Amino acid sequence: MTLRFGILCFPGVQQLDLTGPYEVFASARGAAVHLVWKDLRPVRSATGLMLTPDTTFAEAPDFDVLCIPGGSGVNALLTDETVLAFIRTKAATARFVTSVCTGALVLGQAGLLAGKRAATHWNAMDFLPAFGAIPVSERVVQDGSLITAGGVTSGIDFGLTVVAELLGREEAETIQLALEYAPAPPFDAGLPATASGAVVEAAKARMAGSRREREALLRP
Repeated sequence: MTLRFGILCFPGVQQLDLTGPYEVFASARGAAVHLVWKDLRPVRSATGLMLTPDTTFAEAPDFDVLCIPGGSGVNALLTDETVLAFIRTKAATARFVTSVCTGALVLGQAGLLAGKRAATHWNAMDFLPAFGAIPVSERVVQDGSLITAGGVTSGIDFGLTVVAELLGREEAETIQLALEYAPAPPFDAGLPATASGAVVEAAKARMAGSRREREALLRP
């Protein structure tokens, strides 16, 4: 039986939010992974990598897993009713509705986080209550059929969690080993709690423009 994964592929997507889960999903037995957008023209990711959707909104099948990645391009999606309507429609039939990083904000704007425990990037956690969500500072958070992941790199952890739900732990562990996913970062600076104050401020400064835009959209 084919498992269908649909990943939203939009201009300004954070490519690792998309490609991390994609690698895991595409490695699963019987998986068909679709990159979905309004049309099939290549889109430029937030860091410049070009990605090519293979399925349009109009032609998209129902998905077992619907995944919304994050990135600076999320801001435009927050007011795009065509995108939000597509997400609501596909979420209604999906086995799991999911997000990585700030993709959670799009799920929230689509009305899919109310009363749910959810994760997102540390610099966007404070937006979640506006959608009625309960913020949880973890790499992967599951609340029923909703699975959300924290910041960018958590997408691989998330992908393995989803595969384990669908195909069992052994399949997920087999994929993990095949990818040699055994992270050992050279620095303990992956969270505000472990990074130095100077590094935290530098990271916030780099994301300040996109955050101001979101504040204007979500906190009128």
